Amino acid sequence: MSLLEKLGLAALHRLDPETAHGLAMRALKAGLAPAPGTLTSDRLRTRVAGMTLPNPVGLAAGFDKNAEALAPLARAGFGFVEVGAATPRAQQGNPRPRLFRLTEDRAAINRFGFNNQGMDAIGTRIATRPGDAVIGLNLGANKDSSDRPADFASVLRHCGAHLDFATVNVSSPNTEKLRDLQGKAALAALLTGVMETRDALGHPLPVFLKIAPDLDEAELTDVADVARDAGIDAIIATNTTLSREGLQSPHRDEAGGLSGAPLFERSTRVLARLSATLGGDIPLIGVGGIGNAEQAYAKICAGASAVQLYTALVYGGLSLVGEIVAGLDRLLERDGFDNVADAVGSNREDWL
Repeated sequence: MSLLEKLGLAALHRLDPETAHGLAMRALKAGLAPAPGTLTSDRLRTRVAGMTLPNPVGLAAGFDKNAEALAPLARAGFGFVEVGAATPRAQQGNPRPRLFRLTEDRAAINRFGFNNQGMDAIGTRIATRPGDAVIGLNLGANKDSSDRPADFASVLRHCGAHLDFATVNVSSPNTEKLRDLQGKAALAALLTGVMETRDALGHPLPVFLKIAPDLDEAELTDVADVARDAGIDAIIATNTTLSREGLQSPHRDEAGGLSGAPLFERSTRVLARLSATLGGDIPLIGVGGIGNAEQAYAKICAGASAVQLYTALVYGGLSLVGEIVAGLDRLLERDGFDNVADAVGSNREDWL
């Protein structure tokens, strides 16, 4: 991390977290952030769900909710970028304050509630996206919707033509009863509508499913069964957690989803269990608590074909992306893997 980036992060950490994020987005759009361009090697280049990725380190949804910084994010070193979540209609989300920085835990709690500018505004920006990046959209449902499954399909129908992948997000804890859609029957019905919409787009768009880390063994089995039956192309494991185990920050009891370092072990164990259950039928994207190359590598060895991060950027800056990508390359070389795909699931048993 450069001295300028260290000073910038220190200044942002003096501000309310949501205000700080807004300023960070402005700096990114103004070109005041690391922009190494495409980071790749023969070891890192891989294919996941039919997509060719220059490296397996992606940006998780939530950082760029409204697809406002697609061009600079495409130059930031990520192998793929996910924006959103987008809902059919714009919505304000929950009242502020709704984002809390847990510095002592290198974590965050948010209860945003899918605040976004809606699929019309987001779709317009995605239509002019950089053509040389891998860009996906997290699909959401409006809080006051009378038909939430239809909302997911509506956003996909509106934005799908310009995407490389789309993610069905039924795992946010901040929209009331949204996680109820992870139940077997509800999830099957929702995914049927989404996949029918995808098939009508006329081009092969991978659809991912993002799940919560708070599912038990039976619920994970149900998710695996439904995802197989629906033809889901990948599962993102996992979203934020409702657990507060082991936290030290005075903000630990705030309502919302916890992300960052404390989520690493919980999410990686869910990832490994899901990997064992699926037996390679569906690729997995590992998310939750990644803050360095060793943790990204651990997710891959536990069963992830690729990984995503977000909260660690709050503490490590955007230069962290390049550090993780380079470190992952070195770890693969150290252990004798010619390609990252060869390492997937190689150490899964340690997490079961």
